[in-house]
Amino acid sequence: MEGREGGREGGKEGRKEGRKDFSLAVSKMSSDSTSAHKRSPSPRALHLPEGRRTGERSPSPMRGYLIPSPLPTRRNRTFSATTRAAEGPTYSGVCKCFCRSKGHGFITPSDGGPEIFVHISDIEGEYVPVAGDEVTYKVCSIPPKNEKLQAVEVNITHLAPGTKHETWSGHVVNS
Repeated sequence: MEGREGGREGGKEGRKEGRKDFSLAVSKMSSDSTSAHKRSPSPRALHLPEGRRTGERSPSPMRGYLIPSPLPTRRNRTFSATTRAAEGPTYSGVCKCFCRSKGHGFITPSDGGPEIFVHISDIEGEYVPVAGDEVTYKVCSIPPKNEKLQAVEVNITHLAPGTKHETWSGHVVNS
């Protein structure tokens, strides 16, 4: 029994003394930190080696291997979904809207059905679609519920007249 009590420094009284010691140590540390703060070097003492500016960065070794950002990549689709879409019928419609920065838009089907979602990765060809472009497409269900459809293999068949069209590389063409 005595060994247990000895390790605890006399029960409650030892704990109170421990708190006093702790608060004393904290106050010493805070006074030491303010004095250490006063001794920090002046901003003039900190400088960069000659020939280096603050905005300069060393060239990345991967710089020559980067893929351009406007290049759309295919979304991961199961093999069976890709096969079903490819073997399905081709539909036609008109691009209702498309936002390149958001990466998606909608197509209004020629048969008057509900609007169909289109993702940037499913657009074929060199032009970014704009409202009024006539398109052909195939459809594929949208996971996980497979209740809605999205357009895949989207091709622009006629550019909307009187509008500016942008290529994926950024060139603007009048149609």
